[in-house]
Amino acid sequence: MTRTITISVAQMPVVGNDPDSNLETAARAVGEAARRGSDLVILPELWTSGIALREATSQRAIDAFDAVGAMRGMAHTDRIAVAGSMLLRDGDHYHNVLLLVDAAGEILGRYEKIHPFTPMDEHLYVAPGDDVVSCDTPWGRIGLAVCYDLRFPELFRRLTDAGAELIILPAEWPHPRLEHWKTLTRARAIENQCFFVAANAAGTQGRYHFCGHSAVIDPWGQSVAEAGEEATVLTATVDLDEVAATRERFPALKDRRLRL
Repeated sequence: MTRTITISVAQMPVVGNDPDSNLETAARAVGEAARRGSDLVILPELWTSGIALREATSQRAIDAFDAVGAMRGMAHTDRIAVAGSMLLRDGDHYHNVLLLVDAAGEILGRYEKIHPFTPMDEHLYVAPGDDVVSCDTPWGRIGLAVCYDLRFPELFRRLTDAGAELIILPAEWPHPRLEHWKTLTRARAIENQCFFVAANAAGTQGRYHFCGHSAVIDPWGQSVAEAGEEATVLTATVDLDEVAATRERFPALKDRRLRL
C-alpha cells in the first residue's frame, strides 16, 4: 500500500441552485488537481446547489441533475479520486451526502451528514444521517464528515477508533466564524492525532460570505498547506505513516481512561 498521498482542495465559489455552472467550475478545479499529479481532490459542501436549500428542494432543479454521475465522470475523465458533498433525494427526503469516488469512478464511501446546521434551517430541508462512515482506500483509511459536524468531537473520536488516519471535511463555512473554523479544524487533528483536510468554499451566496482558509493539517495540528479567502486549488503531499509515528511518540490516545 502506498502511504504517501497528494491531496488537492477545490476552494471554489458555488452558485446557488445552478448545478450546471457549478459543474463547470468543479471540472476545471479537478482537471487542475490532476495536472498537478494529485491523487485526491475535495470539492466543498453542497458543491452542486449551494446553501439555497429551500429553493433547491422546492424548485426541484437539483433533482434533474445527476450529481453522482457528474462526480464519477470527473474522476474517470481525469483519473483522480474525487470527494464532495451534495444534496441528494431519497424518496420523500433529501440528505446532505458526502461521496468519495476513486479514480475509476467507483464509489468508495457514502456519508449522510449527521448534524444539519439548525442556525441556517438546514434541518427543515435535509434529513440527518445516522451512520459514522470511514472507508479503505489505496493510501489508508479515510474518515468522512461535513461542515457543522466539526463542532461535535465525539464523531471524530469514533472515526479515529474505526481506524481513520485521514479525515476529510467539505464545508460552506461563512464569516464571522473564521476563528472557530481555524481553531476547530486544528483541534480535531490534534486530539485525534490524524491528518485533517478542511475544504471550505470561497465567495458569496446571498448574505453569506464564505471565509475560505481550506487547510491540510498534520497530526500535530500544523498546517501543511493553507489557503486564503480567494478561490484557489490548494495542494499538499502527506505521508500517512506519520500518523502511527505521532501516536507512538506522544501516546495520548493510548492514555485514555474510558471508564471515567
